[in-house]
Amino acid sequence: MTPSKADFRGEGRWVQLIAGIVCMVMIANLQYGWTLFIHPMREKFGWDRSAIQVAFTIFILVESWLIPVEGWLVDRFGPRRAAMAGAVLIALGWTANGLAQSLSMLYVGAVLGGLGAGCIFGTCTGNAIRWFPDRRGLAVGLTAAGYGMGSAFTVVPMQYLIQTEGYQATFLLFGIGQGVVVLVAALLLKAPPYRPVFMTSAPSWSTRQVIRTPIFWVMYVTFVLVAAGGLTFTAQLAPMAHDFKVATIPVELAGITLPALTFAIALDRVTNGITRPLCGWVSDHIGREQTMCVVFLLEAAGVWALARWGSDPLMFVVLGGVVFFAWGEIASLFPALCTDLFGDRYAAANIGAIYTAKGTASLLVPLASLLADATGGWHDVLMIVMAMNLVAAVFAIAVIRPMRLARTNVLPNEMPGAA
Repeated sequence: MTPSKADFRGEGRWVQLIAGIVCMVMIANLQYGWTLFIHPMREKFGWDRSAIQVAFTIFILVESWLIPVEGWLVDRFGPRRAAMAGAVLIALGWTANGLAQSLSMLYVGAVLGGLGAGCIFGTCTGNAIRWFPDRRGLAVGLTAAGYGMGSAFTVVPMQYLIQTEGYQATFLLFGIGQGVVVLVAALLLKAPPYRPVFMTSAPSWSTRQVIRTPIFWVMYVTFVLVAAGGLTFTAQLAPMAHDFKVATIPVELAGITLPALTFAIALDRVTNGITRPLCGWVSDHIGREQTMCVVFLLEAAGVWALARWGSDPLMFVVLGGVVFFAWGEIASLFPALCTDLFGDRYAAANIGAIYTAKGTASLLVPLASLLADATGGWHDVLMIVMAMNLVAAVFAIAVIRPMRLARTNVLPNEMPGAA
């Protein structure tokens, strides 16, 4: 007998979603907490800022470029083993960072952390999409929100620990703690027990077929354009705050008073998390490309305003929140659009393929540091980021949407490379 939709929901899919969100929260600091460690490392060892940021680029490259392989392993062996392996790797990664006495060791830590984060990100995103075929945008948005918002809860204690115990002890404590929590949550993860007929009406394309389509590469370029700016802000927020001379100035907002940098990091992570389920839900109703166009235009406006008024502490905090709100949604919109187009059978691997664009975008992060140092400020960097988001908005509505509509009824055996 074909299982009903009610039967499928009875399999505990909300437990799966919550376990995935917990895992994503625990890996958030690997990317979003990184900016807090740059200044202490520079002061302790005298390393160049751009050399330290190479570790961030390595982390993003390994995290994103290997997700297709990790996604294939998830499709083949299930989510539990992949997430458990990721738990061990993220603990090892930050332990290596804490023990590093050289840039080489720091880069080794970035590789280990990237491998672990990629395992967990690909696993939890793909699992959410499979368990919630009827609410795909919302489910993947909530899962991605854990990654975007997770570090907001640890900004203040992490900063305090860095100041009191040193950044190396902070790496060790948080690295081991995050790994243990992921390991426990991973024990709950499992794939859906069957693929019900209501799951999708779209054909299922293999990753080999997907990467031969023009629309995949247009999506890829669009992802790079938006992610490059977002990753630059993620990695460079603390240096920007110091260069704007607002880092330690107290800011009061909504009855809370914190130094501008601390406030900005906390608020940015909250808005970066909120936007993922919100934009996923909106895109379920008005369309993926329309949602992309609106938020990419908002990102461009926010970056322009930050370049103009970023030296004001309050504006730095508020506009930082706008910027992070407007780029974080790519973590929900692109996976949902990818699965809309290419089906859910190979969802983890196909999402991983589009997600490698994040790694490509990370190559520009050290270049942003070099350009800021060469020009004596962040204005030129911000103007480039603004232009990239404007181009991405045009691509979303004027290129991706028509291409998607034209391919809606294409069958798998008509795909380039089909057997």
